[in-house]
Order: sequence, then structure tokens, then C-alpha cells
Amino acid sequence: MSDFPFERPSSSPLFGGFSSSGTTSASGFSSLFSSSPSIFSFPSVGVNSGNHASSNAASATSTFSATIGQTSPSSWTNSTAPTSKNKPHANVNKAMSGLKDTEDDLKRKISFLSGFVVAFKEQTHTDIQLKPNNGPCIPAHKALLAARSEIFKNMLDSDGCKAPPSDTDTITLSELNTEELESLLEFLYTGDLPLDKLEKHVYSLYVAADKYEIPYLQESCERYMLNSLNASNAIDILEIADAQSNKTLKETTLSFIIRNMKDIVSTTKYEVFASSNPLLCVQITRAFVDAKSNLS
Repeated sequence: MSDFPFERPSSSPLFGGFSSSGTTSASGFSSLFSSSPSIFSFPSVGVNSGNHASSNAASATSTFSATIGQTSPSSWTNSTAPTSKNKPHANVNKAMSGLKDTEDDLKRKISFLSGFVVAFKEQTHTDIQLKPNNGPCIPAHKALLAARSEIFKNMLDSDGCKAPPSDTDTITLSELNTEELESLLEFLYTGDLPLDKLEKHVYSLYVAADKYEIPYLQESCERYMLNSLNASNAIDILEIADAQSNKTLKETTLSFIIRNMKDIVSTTKYEVFASSNPLLCVQITRAFVDAKSNLS
């Protein structure tokens, strides 16, 4: 069996709690204003005409200039100036320290959780055999199967499987070949699957996930099919979605086929599909006609 990679999950962003931007805080600006109450205190300038108004204006200008001069940046004290030059650096260092602690913690968790993967690869204390539709049985662990799938749990709760473990404890998965079963087990043990394996076995794994009630695998397969939807695989995905009664996947794929009708129906692949799926072809035709009617 191939080695199963165990990838570390991406850590969540930790900078959301840090708001310092290197500027003086609101409280710092409040301190500035409260310590210099005369900054915006001008002599009253009346509306009188003549020299009296000019004198008042000159007096106001002189007072403002003198006040600003007294409170220029060069004369700011530590209590009023934006002196937190080192605070952003301190916050960054704190954040980086927090990230390192989180990374170390994740490494420890991964090491702890990978014990089952190692036990599977080394076939340590396996107590059940899974038989594909070709090739030899693959040993696994009842506890993990029961934890991952309600259907497997019900199977293993049966009287036959409750008996003391023996070499004859076997579950046959006739819908999967050896490679597909290995990929299924890899996902059950690690929660992940390399992209090349997912691409190769996505349809069979999706069917298995639906049959054995493995929601996370089903969601992963569905997400991959939607993201990779194109003219060459649309009818395959439509067929799978219809067989598994996945309304969302079916409607999304059908809409894609209608928008790319010419590229899809003119292929030999569609002719083969039409001969084996006449009802789906009728649905495609009706959806196409409805779409044309809505445009007119």
C-alpha cells in the first residue's frame, strides 16, 4: 500500500486581536487636548467695523501663533506625543510568539492524532478485514470505521461482528476495487486525500460516501466536482448527481450543460450517454427549451 501523507491543517489567522497601527491612541490625543486647553481658545472677535475689529483679529492671530509655538512637536512631552514607537514591534513580537506556540501545539496534536495512521500502515492490532471487488482483503480497525460511518457502526454492532475477533471478520465492499478502497481508507484515517487520487476516484468515493454515510467525504467529493466542472465531465457529474439524488449538484450541472449545449451534445460521449440515460436527456432538452423561452 502507498504511504499516506498527513498534512498539517492550516492555522487560523491570529492577528485579528491586534489593533495597534503605530499611531497615538485616542487616549493619547485626549491627553494632548486636555494638557493644552488654550490651543483652540481665541479672544472674542466681534463684528464691529474699523480698527477695533482689525485689532481683535490681530490679537487672535497673535495668541493662536504663540499657543501653537508653545505646543509644537519639538516641545511635546512623552505624555502627549505619539511615543509608542516600539509598541507595534512589541505587538508583532507577541503575535509571532503566539503563532510559534500555536504551530508547536499543532505539531504535537498532529503527532498525537497520527497514531491511528501509523497503526493502519503497520497493521498494528487490526481487527477487521475489508474486501474489495478484486484483490485481497485490507486490514483495518473496527473502532475507526465505527467512528467515521454510522453504517459501518451498525454493521459492527451486529452479533457476528460482536464475537471475539477472528481472521474471518470481513466486510465486503463490492462497489470498490482495491485502489478505490485504499483511497477510502486513507481518507477515513487521515481526513484528507492527495489531489491525484481524488481526481481519479472521485465518482466511486462519492457513491461510497453516500452509501456508508460519510458526510465529510461526500462534501469533499461534491466540492471537487463543482470546482472541476467542465464540458468534458459535465454529463458524468450529472449522472452521478441524479443517481445519488443530489438536487443541488444536479441543478448546478444541468445549468452548466444548458449554457454549453453545443460543445457537449455534439460529442460521441454524449451519444453514448443518451443511449443509456434517455430520461436525463429528456430533462436536458426540456431545460434547454425553458432557458430559450425565458430569454425570448
